[in-house]
Amino acid sequence: MRNKHVIDLEDLSAKELIDIIQLSNEIQNHPKDYADACKGKILATLFYEPSTRTQMSFKTAMLRLGGSVIGFDNPQNSSVSKGESLKDTITVVGGYTDIIAIRHPLEGTAKAASMYSAAPVINAGDGGHLHPTQTLTDIVTLYNEKGSLENMTIGLCGDLKNGRTVHSLIKTMRHFKNNRFVLISTPELGVPQYIKDVMNSSDCKYVEVPSLIEAMPMLDVLYMTRIQRERFASEEEYEREKGVFVLDKEKLLSAKKDLKILHPLPRVDEITVEVDYDERAKYFIQTVYGMYARMALIKTMLDQDNRSVPPLINDTHNVKCSNPRCITAGESYLPKLFRSVGGDMLVCKYCDSRTLI
Repeated sequence: MRNKHVIDLEDLSAKELIDIIQLSNEIQNHPKDYADACKGKILATLFYEPSTRTQMSFKTAMLRLGGSVIGFDNPQNSSVSKGESLKDTITVVGGYTDIIAIRHPLEGTAKAASMYSAAPVINAGDGGHLHPTQTLTDIVTLYNEKGSLENMTIGLCGDLKNGRTVHSLIKTMRHFKNNRFVLISTPELGVPQYIKDVMNSSDCKYVEVPSLIEAMPMLDVLYMTRIQRERFASEEEYEREKGVFVLDKEKLLSAKKDLKILHPLPRVDEITVEVDYDERAKYFIQTVYGMYARMALIKTMLDQDNRSVPPLINDTHNVKCSNPRCITAGESYLPKLFRSVGGDMLVCKYCDSRTLI
């Protein structure tokens, strides 16, 4: 692998992604051959916010590879509750383990963690920013269920503003030939500007539509997402958005026969239960593919034997990130890291938010 950490699937080349997909299928077909692949290795799962599938998937993946797991699923049960910094937690845990999976409600946390960990770090979701291993799950599912990662019209529906799974999926699928996106959301929950910048820079075709019914006939893939209560500033804002997009049996009447319906889960009310019995619904088998995808990723990363002491990184600009949900807002010791996009505009290297100089 060209990178020690996986903070974004952009850290992996297209070839590396295909290699991991093929390895995940090999593990699925011949699980006994990999039962001791990570024997003696330790995974730390540091989950600062609730999770069912991602956390259990990581744990199961490591156990099925013959490794062990430590960590926490509630920061109140760790020294974080005493005020310990992210830097100190990661430095210590990185010395105990061979690989770390971290989930955190603040954006850019995985990037920050990678700066202080001797062990490789996997981003298991950082706020509303990115979720690369969910995208790995998604592309393993698509590769197996569609037979290709190219020439698809992919509809993404729901909370596209805060949906880290959506952001990661768009960034990855734009690299594969002739993929197009249909963005289905309310104006308030549209994709952030940096994702549009990514698509525009790749000459990737996309259209924004306000109606799921309008979009349905053109789709090869429908990626449903929930309206995320935990990302809203108030209950009133959440109530205005929830229930706007609901996939039911009636809407599927105009869909293609070979449509594939994905969802990162958990589901709330955006897909009715009757859809579960439609052969086009793939969101439960998607979770199984996810376990094998994470097994392949963990094995690939640990095969690199790339433990190292992180170098000291200094500020690149004397500017604060404008995003109040960025990890730098709470962990003030972090170096201020930005990249320039021209003029007076900088982009935070932790959370990808734009900031004026």
